[in-house]
Amino acid sequence: MSALLDLLAGVFRHQTLGGAALELAALAAPLWVAALVGLLIGWAWRPRWAGAVVGEQQAAQLPGPPPAAAELSRHQAAAAVVPRTVVAPAAPAEDGERLPVDTADLMHLWRLVEEKDGGPSWIHMMERNLPTMRYQAWRRDPPNGPPQYRSSTIFEDASPEVVRDFFWDDEFRMKNSWDDMLLQHETLEDCTKTGTMVVRWVRKFPFFCSDREYIIGRRIWASGKTFYCVTKGVPRPSVPRQNKPRRVDLYYSSWCIRPVESRKGDGAMTACEVLLFHHEDMGIPWEIAKLGVRQGMWGCVKRIEPGLRAYQVARTAGEPISKCAAMAHVTTKFNADELVTDDNTEASSSNNSNTEIEKPKHWMNNIPKVLMIGGAVALACTFDGGLLTKAVIFGTARRFAGPGRR
Repeated sequence: MSALLDLLAGVFRHQTLGGAALELAALAAPLWVAALVGLLIGWAWRPRWAGAVVGEQQAAQLPGPPPAAAELSRHQAAAAVVPRTVVAPAAPAEDGERLPVDTADLMHLWRLVEEKDGGPSWIHMMERNLPTMRYQAWRRDPPNGPPQYRSSTIFEDASPEVVRDFFWDDEFRMKNSWDDMLLQHETLEDCTKTGTMVVRWVRKFPFFCSDREYIIGRRIWASGKTFYCVTKGVPRPSVPRQNKPRRVDLYYSSWCIRPVESRKGDGAMTACEVLLFHHEDMGIPWEIAKLGVRQGMWGCVKRIEPGLRAYQVARTAGEPISKCAAMAHVTTKFNADELVTDDNTEASSSNNSNTEIEKPKHWMNNIPKVLMIGGAVALACTFDGGLLTKAVIFGTARRFAGPGRR
Protein backbone atom coordinates (compact mmCIF):
# COMPACT_ATOMS: atom_id res chain seq x y z
CA MET A 1 0.00 0.00 0.00
CA SER A 2 2.85 2.43 0.88
CA ALA A 3 4.50 1.75 -2.48
CA LEU A 4 1.27 2.68 -4.28
CA LEU A 5 0.96 5.90 -2.26
CA ASP A 6 4.58 6.82 -3.01
CA LEU A 7 3.98 6.21 -6.72
CA LEU A 8 0.82 8.34 -6.73
CA ALA A 9 2.60 11.12 -4.84
CA GLY A 10 5.33 11.13 -7.46
CA VAL A 11 2.73 11.87 -10.10
CA PHE A 12 2.04 15.28 -8.60
CA ARG A 13 5.70 16.36 -8.22
CA HIS A 14 7.91 18.15 -10.74
CA GLN A 15 5.10 19.00 -13.15
CA THR A 16 5.33 22.08 -15.41
CA LEU A 17 2.85 23.54 -17.87
CA GLY A 18 5.21 22.84 -20.75
CA GLY A 19 5.61 19.21 -19.74
CA ALA A 20 1.89 18.81 -19.23
CA ALA A 21 1.14 20.25 -22.66
CA LEU A 22 3.74 18.01 -24.27
CA GLU A 23 2.28 14.92 -22.61
CA LEU A 24 -1.23 15.89 -23.66
CA ALA A 25 -0.19 16.25 -27.29
CA ALA A 26 1.83 13.03 -27.33
CA LEU A 27 -0.27 10.65 -25.22
CA ALA A 28 -3.74 11.99 -24.38
CA ALA A 29 -5.39 11.70 -27.79
CA PRO A 30 -4.39 8.11 -28.66
CA LEU A 31 -4.90 7.02 -25.07
CA TRP A 32 -8.42 8.46 -25.00
CA VAL A 33 -9.28 6.58 -28.17
CA ALA A 34 -7.75 3.31 -26.97
CA ALA A 35 -9.29 3.51 -23.51
CA LEU A 36 -12.77 4.47 -24.67
CA VAL A 37 -12.91 1.93 -27.49
CA GLY A 38 -11.58 -0.83 -25.26
CA LEU A 39 -13.93 -0.06 -22.40
CA LEU A 40 -16.98 0.31 -24.63
CA ILE A 41 -16.32 -2.92 -26.51
CA GLY A 42 -15.51 -4.81 -23.35
CA TRP A 43 -18.61 -3.56 -21.57
CA ALA A 44 -20.98 -4.17 -24.48
CA TRP A 45 -19.60 -7.57 -25.46
CA ARG A 46 -18.85 -9.01 -22.05
CA PRO A 47 -19.52 -12.79 -21.87
CA ARG A 48 -22.76 -14.08 -20.41
CA TRP A 49 -21.01 -15.65 -17.40
CA ALA A 50 -19.81 -12.18 -16.42
CA GLY A 51 -23.39 -10.95 -16.36
CA ALA A 52 -24.33 -13.86 -14.14
CA VAL A 53 -21.50 -13.09 -11.69
CA VAL A 54 -22.70 -9.55 -11.07
CA GLY A 55 -26.31 -10.68 -10.75
CA GLU A 56 -27.72 -9.28 -13.93
CA GLN A 57 -31.10 -10.59 -15.04
CA GLN A 58 -31.18 -10.45 -18.82
CA ALA A 59 -33.40 -12.57 -21.01
CA ALA A 60 -31.41 -14.79 -23.34
CA GLN A 61 -31.92 -13.90 -26.97
CA LEU A 62 -31.91 -16.64 -29.54
CA PRO A 63 -29.22 -16.19 -32.17
CA GLY A 64 -30.28 -15.35 -35.65
CA PRO A 65 -28.95 -13.67 -38.76
CA PRO A 66 -29.25 -9.86 -38.72
CA PRO A 67 -32.40 -9.00 -40.68
CA ALA A 68 -32.93 -5.99 -42.90
CA ALA A 69 -34.89 -3.52 -40.82
CA ALA A 70 -37.42 -2.60 -43.49
CA GLU A 71 -38.19 -6.23 -44.33
CA LEU A 72 -38.40 -7.40 -40.72
CA SER A 73 -40.73 -4.56 -39.78
CA ARG A 74 -43.48 -5.93 -41.99
CA HIS A 75 -43.97 -8.85 -39.62
CA GLN A 76 -44.20 -7.24 -36.18
CA ALA A 77 -45.89 -4.09 -37.46
CA ALA A 78 -48.55 -6.08 -39.28
CA ALA A 79 -50.08 -6.89 -35.94
CA ALA A 80 -49.42 -4.09 -33.50
CA VAL A 81 -48.32 -5.85 -28.19
CA VAL A 82 -48.45 -7.40 -24.74
CA PRO A 83 -46.93 -8.51 -21.56
CA ARG A 84 -47.13 -12.14 -20.84
CA THR A 85 -43.72 -13.78 -21.27
CA VAL A 86 -44.63 -17.35 -20.37
CA VAL A 87 -47.54 -19.45 -21.54
CA ALA A 88 -49.70 -20.34 -18.58
CA PRO A 89 -51.47 -23.72 -18.48
CA ALA A 90 -55.10 -23.62 -19.47
CA ALA A 91 -57.70 -23.76 -16.71
CA PRO A 92 -60.30 -26.56 -16.69
CA ALA A 93 -63.68 -25.67 -18.13
CA GLU A 94 -67.00 -26.47 -16.49
CA ASP A 95 -67.37 -29.73 -18.39
CA GLY A 96 -63.90 -30.99 -17.43
CA GLU A 97 -62.13 -30.00 -20.64
CA ARG A 98 -59.10 -27.74 -20.58
CA LEU A 99 -59.40 -24.51 -22.54
CA PRO A 100 -56.25 -22.92 -23.99
CA VAL A 101 -57.66 -19.42 -23.39
CA ASP A 102 -59.52 -18.74 -20.13
CA THR A 103 -60.86 -16.02 -17.86
CA ALA A 104 -57.38 -15.12 -16.61
CA ASP A 105 -56.52 -14.09 -20.17
CA LEU A 106 -59.62 -11.90 -20.29
CA MET A 107 -58.62 -10.19 -17.03
CA HIS A 108 -55.12 -9.64 -18.37
CA LEU A 109 -56.37 -8.00 -21.56
CA TRP A 110 -58.88 -5.89 -19.64
CA ARG A 111 -56.12 -4.55 -17.39
CA LEU A 112 -54.05 -3.68 -20.44
CA VAL A 113 -56.96 -1.77 -21.96
CA GLU A 114 -57.60 0.09 -18.70
CA GLU A 115 -53.84 0.64 -18.17
CA LYS A 116 -53.95 -1.18 -14.84
CA ASP A 117 -51.55 -4.02 -15.62
CA GLY A 118 -48.70 -2.51 -13.57
CA GLY A 119 -46.24 -2.58 -16.48
CA PRO A 120 -43.81 0.14 -17.61
CA SER A 121 -45.10 3.38 -19.08
CA TRP A 122 -45.89 3.47 -22.79
CA ILE A 123 -43.69 5.57 -25.09
CA HIS A 124 -45.49 7.27 -27.97
CA MET A 125 -44.05 6.22 -31.34
CA MET A 126 -46.17 7.69 -34.09
CA GLU A 127 -49.50 9.18 -35.16
CA ARG A 128 -50.92 9.02 -38.69
CA ASN A 129 -54.24 9.99 -40.24
CA LEU A 130 -56.14 9.08 -43.39
CA PRO A 131 -59.58 10.38 -44.40
CA THR A 132 -61.32 7.35 -42.89
CA MET A 133 -58.72 6.05 -40.44
CA ARG A 134 -56.69 7.35 -37.49
CA TYR A 135 -53.71 5.51 -36.05
CA GLN A 136 -51.43 5.88 -33.02
CA ALA A 137 -48.75 3.52 -31.70
CA TRP A 138 -46.80 3.16 -28.47
CA ARG A 139 -43.95 0.92 -27.27
CA ARG A 140 -42.51 -0.13 -23.95
CA ASP A 141 -39.52 -2.25 -22.95
CA PRO A 142 -40.11 -4.62 -20.03
CA PRO A 143 -37.11 -5.65 -17.88
CA ASN A 144 -37.32 -9.18 -19.30
CA GLY A 145 -38.85 -10.13 -22.59
CA PRO A 146 -39.27 -8.61 -26.04
CA PRO A 147 -40.56 -5.07 -26.72
CA GLN A 148 -44.29 -4.63 -26.34
CA TYR A 149 -46.46 -2.56 -28.66
CA ARG A 150 -49.83 -0.90 -28.20
CA SER A 151 -51.81 0.73 -30.98
CA SER A 152 -55.14 2.48 -31.43
CA THR A 153 -56.77 2.35 -34.87
CA ILE A 154 -60.09 4.11 -35.44
CA PHE A 155 -62.06 3.24 -38.56
CA GLU A 156 -64.85 5.57 -39.67
CA ASP A 157 -68.19 4.03 -40.71
CA ALA A 158 -67.44 0.56 -39.38
CA SER A 159 -69.30 -1.57 -36.85
CA PRO A 160 -67.50 -3.55 -34.10
CA GLU A 161 -69.13 -6.77 -35.31
CA VAL A 162 -67.76 -6.49 -38.85
CA VAL A 163 -64.31 -5.44 -37.63
CA ARG A 164 -64.30 -8.42 -35.24
CA ASP A 165 -65.11 -10.83 -38.06
CA PHE A 166 -62.56 -9.17 -40.34
CA PHE A 167 -59.61 -9.81 -38.01
CA TRP A 168 -60.79 -13.36 -37.21
CA ASP A 169 -61.26 -14.37 -40.86
CA ASP A 170 -58.06 -16.18 -41.85
CA GLU A 171 -59.43 -17.14 -45.25
CA PHE A 172 -60.07 -13.51 -46.20
CA ARG A 173 -56.58 -12.57 -44.96
CA MET A 174 -55.09 -14.77 -47.64
CA LYS A 175 -57.74 -14.19 -50.32
CA ASN A 176 -57.53 -10.39 -50.13
CA SER A 177 -53.79 -10.36 -49.28
CA TRP A 178 -54.14 -7.44 -46.88
CA ASP A 179 -51.93 -9.57 -44.61
CA ASP A 180 -49.56 -10.82 -47.29
CA MET A 181 -47.21 -12.46 -44.80
CA LEU A 182 -49.69 -15.24 -43.97
CA LEU A 183 -48.66 -18.26 -46.07
CA GLN A 184 -50.69 -21.07 -44.44
CA HIS A 185 -53.48 -21.44 -41.90
CA GLU A 186 -55.40 -24.38 -40.52
CA THR A 187 -57.75 -24.97 -37.61
CA LEU A 188 -56.48 -27.61 -35.21
CA GLU A 189 -59.23 -27.44 -32.59
CA ASP A 190 -62.47 -25.54 -32.02
CA CYS A 191 -65.12 -25.40 -29.32
CA THR A 192 -68.57 -24.49 -30.57
CA LYS A 193 -69.71 -23.82 -26.98
CA THR A 194 -67.15 -21.10 -26.09
CA GLY A 195 -65.82 -20.15 -29.52
CA THR A 196 -62.30 -21.13 -28.46
CA MET A 197 -60.02 -22.12 -31.34
CA VAL A 198 -56.49 -23.42 -31.78
CA VAL A 199 -55.05 -22.55 -35.18
CA ARG A 200 -51.71 -23.03 -36.90
CA TRP A 201 -50.16 -20.21 -38.91
CA VAL A 202 -47.07 -20.08 -41.10
CA ARG A 203 -45.85 -16.56 -41.77
CA LYS A 204 -43.41 -15.41 -44.41
CA PHE A 205 -40.11 -13.88 -43.34
CA PRO A 206 -37.33 -12.23 -45.38
CA PHE A 207 -35.29 -14.58 -47.57
CA PHE A 208 -32.35 -14.64 -45.14
CA CYS A 209 -34.62 -15.90 -42.29
CA SER A 210 -36.64 -19.08 -42.19
CA ASP A 211 -40.42 -18.70 -42.12
CA ARG A 212 -42.11 -18.83 -38.71
CA GLU A 213 -44.77 -21.22 -37.41
CA TYR A 214 -47.34 -20.25 -34.76
CA ILE A 215 -49.70 -22.41 -32.71
CA ILE A 216 -52.30 -19.90 -31.54
CA GLY A 217 -55.15 -20.21 -29.08
CA ARG A 218 -57.90 -17.60 -29.46
CA ARG A 219 -61.24 -16.68 -27.95
CA ILE A 220 -63.64 -13.71 -27.83
CA TRP A 221 -65.52 -12.22 -24.89
CA ALA A 222 -68.34 -9.70 -25.37
CA SER A 223 -69.60 -6.96 -23.04
CA GLY A 224 -72.39 -5.22 -24.90
CA LYS A 225 -70.89 -4.04 -28.21
CA THR A 226 -67.31 -4.20 -26.91
CA PHE A 227 -65.30 -7.30 -27.84
CA TYR A 228 -62.19 -8.58 -26.07
CA CYS A 229 -60.35 -10.83 -28.55
CA VAL A 230 -57.45 -12.81 -27.10
CA THR A 231 -54.90 -14.61 -29.27
CA LYS A 232 -51.71 -16.08 -27.82
CA GLY A 233 -49.20 -18.84 -28.37
CA VAL A 234 -50.17 -22.16 -26.75
CA PRO A 235 -48.16 -25.36 -26.35
CA ARG A 236 -49.21 -28.28 -28.52
CA PRO A 237 -46.75 -31.22 -28.24
CA SER A 238 -49.01 -33.16 -30.61
CA VAL A 239 -47.87 -30.85 -33.44
CA PRO A 240 -44.23 -31.85 -34.11
CA ARG A 241 -41.62 -29.13 -34.42
CA GLN A 242 -39.67 -28.67 -37.64
CA ASN A 243 -36.43 -26.98 -38.52
CA LYS A 244 -38.30 -24.96 -41.13
CA PRO A 245 -40.57 -23.18 -40.49
CA ARG A 246 -39.22 -22.26 -37.08
CA ARG A 247 -41.80 -22.26 -34.30
CA VAL A 248 -42.45 -19.13 -32.24
CA ASP A 249 -43.50 -20.04 -28.70
CA LEU A 250 -43.82 -16.60 -27.12
CA TYR A 251 -46.60 -14.81 -28.97
CA TYR A 252 -49.35 -12.46 -27.79
CA SER A 253 -51.62 -10.37 -30.01
CA SER A 254 -54.99 -9.30 -28.58
CA TRP A 255 -57.59 -6.65 -29.39
CA CYS A 256 -60.30 -4.65 -27.73
CA ILE A 257 -62.83 -3.65 -30.39
CA ARG A 258 -65.40 -1.03 -29.38
CA PRO A 259 -67.63 1.69 -30.87
CA VAL A 260 -66.45 5.30 -30.56
CA GLU A 261 -67.74 8.68 -31.66
CA SER A 262 -67.17 9.64 -35.26
CA ARG A 263 -64.91 12.59 -35.97
CA LYS A 264 -67.64 13.99 -38.20
CA GLY A 265 -68.82 15.88 -35.14
CA ASP A 266 -72.43 14.66 -35.23
CA GLY A 267 -72.11 12.72 -31.95
CA ALA A 268 -72.94 9.39 -33.62
CA MET A 269 -71.05 6.27 -32.49
CA THR A 270 -70.43 5.17 -36.05
CA ALA A 271 -66.65 4.73 -35.78
CA CYS A 272 -64.88 1.68 -34.39
CA GLU A 273 -61.67 1.66 -32.35
CA VAL A 274 -59.29 -1.31 -32.26
CA LEU A 275 -56.88 -1.30 -29.32
CA LEU A 276 -54.18 -3.83 -30.15
CA PHE A 277 -51.50 -5.21 -27.81
CA HIS A 278 -48.76 -7.29 -29.37
CA HIS A 279 -45.40 -8.85 -28.64
CA GLU A 280 -43.50 -11.94 -29.66
CA ASP A 281 -40.04 -13.46 -29.57
CA MET A 282 -39.13 -14.42 -33.14
CA GLY A 283 -35.54 -15.39 -32.33
CA ILE A 284 -34.20 -12.09 -33.68
CA PRO A 285 -32.21 -9.54 -31.61
CA TRP A 286 -34.76 -7.22 -30.04
CA GLU A 287 -32.92 -3.99 -30.80
CA ILE A 288 -32.86 -4.86 -34.50
CA ALA A 289 -36.53 -5.81 -34.38
CA LYS A 290 -37.41 -2.46 -32.76
CA LEU A 291 -35.63 -0.58 -35.53
CA GLY A 292 -37.47 -2.57 -38.18
CA VAL A 293 -40.86 -2.04 -36.57
CA ARG A 294 -40.34 1.70 -36.30
CA GLN A 295 -39.31 1.99 -39.95
CA GLY A 296 -42.06 -0.15 -41.44
CA MET A 297 -45.02 -0.05 -39.06
CA TRP A 298 -47.09 2.51 -40.94
CA GLY A 299 -46.48 0.83 -44.28
CA CYS A 300 -48.11 -2.34 -42.92
CA VAL A 301 -50.91 -0.69 -40.99
CA LYS A 302 -52.22 1.37 -43.89
CA ARG A 303 -52.84 -1.88 -45.83
CA ILE A 304 -55.49 -2.86 -43.26
CA GLU A 305 -57.96 -0.10 -44.15
CA PRO A 306 -58.45 -1.10 -47.84
CA GLY A 307 -58.79 -4.71 -46.72
CA LEU A 308 -61.53 -3.79 -44.24
CA ARG A 309 -63.44 -1.79 -46.87
CA ALA A 310 -63.28 -4.74 -49.26
CA TYR A 311 -64.58 -6.98 -46.47
CA GLN A 312 -67.49 -4.60 -45.85
CA VAL A 313 -68.38 -4.67 -49.54
CA ALA A 314 -68.31 -8.48 -49.59
CA ARG A 315 -70.54 -8.69 -46.52
CA THR A 316 -73.00 -6.16 -47.96
CA ALA A 317 -73.13 -8.16 -51.19
CA GLY A 318 -74.18 -11.20 -49.17
CA GLU A 319 -71.11 -13.35 -49.72
CA PRO A 320 -71.03 -16.32 -47.34
CA ILE A 321 -68.75 -15.96 -44.35
CA SER A 322 -65.94 -18.41 -43.66
CA LYS A 323 -65.88 -20.90 -40.80
CA CYS A 324 -63.35 -18.76 -38.93
CA ALA A 325 -65.61 -15.71 -39.17
CA ALA A 326 -68.58 -17.82 -38.06
CA MET A 327 -66.63 -18.88 -34.96
CA ALA A 328 -66.15 -15.19 -34.13
CA HIS A 329 -69.91 -15.03 -33.55
CA VAL A 330 -69.60 -17.56 -30.70
CA THR A 331 -68.58 -15.29 -27.85
CA THR A 332 -68.62 -15.53 -24.06
CA LYS A 333 -70.88 -12.85 -22.60
CA PHE A 334 -69.82 -10.97 -19.46
CA ASN A 335 -70.40 -7.69 -17.67
CA ALA A 336 -67.38 -5.39 -17.73
CA ASP A 337 -68.63 -3.62 -14.60
CA GLU A 338 -68.15 -6.86 -12.69
CA LEU A 339 -64.50 -6.92 -13.74
CA VAL A 340 -64.10 -3.40 -12.37
CA THR A 341 -65.58 -4.48 -9.02
CA ASP A 342 -63.44 -7.61 -8.83
CA ASP A 343 -60.31 -5.67 -9.74
CA ASN A 344 -60.96 -3.01 -7.08
CA THR A 345 -61.50 -5.70 -4.44
CA GLU A 346 -58.25 -7.40 -5.43
CA ALA A 347 -56.33 -4.11 -5.33
CA SER A 348 -57.70 -3.34 -1.86
CA SER A 349 -56.65 -6.76 -0.60
CA SER A 350 -53.19 -6.28 -2.08
CA ASN A 351 -52.75 -2.91 -0.33
CA ASN A 352 -53.52 -4.52 3.03
CA SER A 353 -50.85 -7.19 2.60
CA ASN A 354 -47.38 -6.84 4.06
CA THR A 355 -44.94 -4.93 1.88
CA GLU A 356 -41.74 -6.65 0.92
CA ILE A 357 -38.64 -5.33 2.68
CA GLU A 358 -36.00 -4.13 0.30
CA LYS A 359 -33.03 -6.46 0.37
CA PRO A 360 -29.57 -4.97 0.84
CA LYS A 361 -27.40 -5.05 -2.22
CA HIS A 362 -25.00 -7.93 -2.39
CA TRP A 363 -21.29 -7.08 -2.24
CA MET A 364 -20.81 -8.80 -5.62
CA ASN A 365 -22.81 -5.99 -7.26
CA ASN A 366 -19.73 -3.78 -6.83
CA ILE A 367 -17.44 -6.13 -8.80
CA PRO A 368 -17.67 -4.16 -12.10
CA LYS A 369 -16.75 -0.90 -10.36
CA VAL A 370 -13.84 -2.49 -8.47
CA LEU A 371 -12.46 -4.11 -11.60
CA MET A 372 -12.81 -0.89 -13.62
CA ILE A 373 -11.08 1.37 -11.08
CA GLY A 374 -8.43 -1.23 -10.27
CA GLY A 375 -7.61 -1.64 -13.93
CA ALA A 376 -7.36 2.12 -14.34
CA VAL A 377 -4.92 2.36 -11.41
CA ALA A 378 -2.78 -0.38 -12.90
CA LEU A 379 -2.81 1.27 -16.32
CA ALA A 380 -1.97 4.69 -14.90
CA CYS A 381 0.96 3.33 -12.92
CA THR A 382 2.58 1.96 -16.06
CA PHE A 383 3.27 5.54 -17.25
CA ASP A 384 6.17 7.45 -15.64
CA GLY A 385 4.95 10.81 -14.44
CA GLY A 386 2.29 12.42 -16.55
CA LEU A 387 -0.44 14.09 -14.55
CA LEU A 388 -2.81 14.65 -17.48
CA THR A 389 -2.44 11.12 -18.77
CA LYS A 390 -3.40 9.68 -15.41
CA ALA A 391 -6.27 12.14 -15.05
CA VAL A 392 -7.63 10.93 -18.39
CA ILE A 393 -7.48 7.30 -17.27
CA PHE A 394 -9.03 7.89 -13.84
CA GLY A 395 -11.75 10.12 -15.34
CA THR A 396 -12.67 7.48 -17.90
CA ALA A 397 -12.83 4.81 -15.20
CA ARG A 398 -15.12 6.93 -13.03
CA ARG A 399 -17.52 7.52 -15.95
CA PHE A 400 -17.90 3.80 -16.64
CA ALA A 401 -17.95 2.74 -12.99
CA GLY A 402 -20.49 5.40 -12.07
CA PRO A 403 -23.59 3.63 -13.51
CA GLY A 404 -23.16 0.85 -10.98
CA ARG A 405 -24.17 3.26 -8.22
CA ARG A 406 -27.36 4.48 -9.90
